Amino acid sequence: MSWFRWSYWFSREFLTSGLMLWGLFWTNLLGTIYGYQWYAKQLVYTAGEMNLGFLLPFVPDSPTASLFFTLFLWFLIRDKRRGAEGAGRSRVSPWRGFVEVFALVTSFKYGIWAVAMIWAAAYQGEAPVWQDWMLTFSHLGMAAEALLYAGLYRYRWLSILPVACWVVLNEAVDYGFGVYPWLPGVLEDDLMEIASFTLVLSLAGIALAVLLWWFRARRVPLQGGRKAV
Repeated sequence: MSWFRWSYWFSREFLTSGLMLWGLFWTNLLGTIYGYQWYAKQLVYTAGEMNLGFLLPFVPDSPTASLFFTLFLWFLIRDKRRGAEGAGRSRVSPWRGFVEVFALVTSFKYGIWAVAMIWAAAYQGEAPVWQDWMLTFSHLGMAAEALLYAGLYRYRWLSILPVACWVVLNEAVDYGFGVYPWLPGVLEDDLMEIASFTLVLSLAGIALAVLLWWFRARRVPLQGGRKAV
């Protein structure tokens, strides 16, 4: 049977199966809700103590990433319900393109970032607790699913531009106004290095989105003989 083959677990057939799509949809949705609850105190502090309520959209990073990946999964579920044919060759709306790129770049970025912060703190002497293990596995899952669905993104290159602007602006706001995710105390003296590492992850995520579009644009011709752009 097909599910005995290793390649099946990475195939379009499996990734777009109802079990996989709905399983990941609810996992990401519940994780998003939990993530915003996790940021609740920082959101209140940012709006109240720091008087920076206008910057609240920049505060919760990981849950916003998982929110957009949830939206991306919903698009795939909708396609499946409609019985969409030739999904890999058809154009998508600018909104869907933005959602796909945002989900890819930020899930990849914050999936790695959160794990790096947890274990950098552990390396400096902060003993991991069970929540750290839970966050490690969940954030690794974020990065993994963003890559796992690489073959199902349909965005065009123009969708990369606003996301690139957002993630770079997000770093400027986070570390310029001090609204970056609260860090373990042992890492507060490493803020410059963390800011640089975060920017590198942003650029890596943008580069990943560009590379995936570039390979797809040369592999999947559109109607009329033109390449996907």
